Parts: sequence; structure tokens; C-alpha cells
Amino acid sequence: MHQNLPEEYYSVVQIAQRLNLSHDLVRNLFMREPGVLAITRPAKRNKRIYRTLRIPASVLNRVVTRMAVL
Repeated sequence: MHQNLPEEYYSVVQIAQRLNLSHDLVRNLFMREPGVLAITRPAKRNKRIYRTLRIPASVLNRVVTRMAVL
């Protein structure tokens, strides 16, 4: 039986470095993109919500293709 390997996931920092963009811009581009994993720690007393994004390679390719100037 053949198993598919899991898709590769990237962090915001990895994508920012790869595309030479700011972390904030990458986070805003992918925050609400379907297929992105968002791991959230709820806000606690006097602390902000902490959200970690993991972006699958297929989502990265889709967004880059959509944004490409033709």
C-alpha cells in the first residue's frame, strides 16, 4: 500500500525570507487564506492573542501565482 507523504509546511519567517518580504506582509497575505493552519493561544490577562501560521506549499504556490504580474 502506497502512502502519500505529508505536504511541506512553511512558517511566516521562511516565506518572508524566501520572497524577500516583511513578516507582517506575509502574515497579512496568508492570515485568512483557505488551507493555512492557524494555531492560536487565547489571550490571557494583559497578554495578546498569540497566533502561529503554517502555510502548506500548495497554498504558497496558489498565492504567488495569483499575485504574479503577467
